[in-house]
Amino acid sequence: MTANEKEAASGPAVGGAAAAPGGGPAPDSGASGGGGPAVGGPAADFEPRIVAFCCYYCAYSAADLAGSLRLQYPPTIRVIEVPCSGKVDPVILLKAFEEGADGVYVAGCLEGDCHFLKGNFRAKKRVAAVKKILDQIGLDGRRLEMFNLSAAMGTRFAEIATEMTARIKELGPSPIRPDAVAARRQAAAAHGEVTSR
Repeated sequence: MTANEKEAASGPAVGGAAAAPGGGPAPDSGASGGGGPAVGGPAADFEPRIVAFCCYYCAYSAADLAGSLRLQYPPTIRVIEVPCSGKVDPVILLKAFEEGADGVYVAGCLEGDCHFLKGNFRAKKRVAAVKKILDQIGLDGRRLEMFNLSAAMGTRFAEIATEMTARIKELGPSPIRPDAVAARRQAAAAHGEVTSR
């Protein structure tokens, strides 16, 4: 597990990344923002926490290009650089949700263009498998996605960030976000109920 993957496993619950000059987050920024909205608050106030695992050679360079071009996109994405999208283990994806991410995506090289030959195909299979798990546990597989882009696709990176943010806003906060779990426990305690989560 690389240092960046360890950071992802331990820290995606922290708020959004620091904003780049163009309005998007600075790639691999470790800046932590505030927490999300109060659970049950208006959807308009909901700022999703989204983690993007980006391969070093293509997707991460596309994120960097988006910042250099000063492209506007929601500052809700925390970009985590990985050596190859194929190095993103299913456990890391699930851990990101456990730590409070509302949405996660893996961005790798274009199909057939992976610097490690089949890494992006491995990532695609892993993402598909984890999406099924999310559906089975009631978290909704649409919270996780796989994208392919080249280093020159800064505009597409910004579009993906916008698309994912809109999708997660529609789905609402993750039910296993620490603040959501705490709110459920508080509500249950107020009504004298016992909950396991």
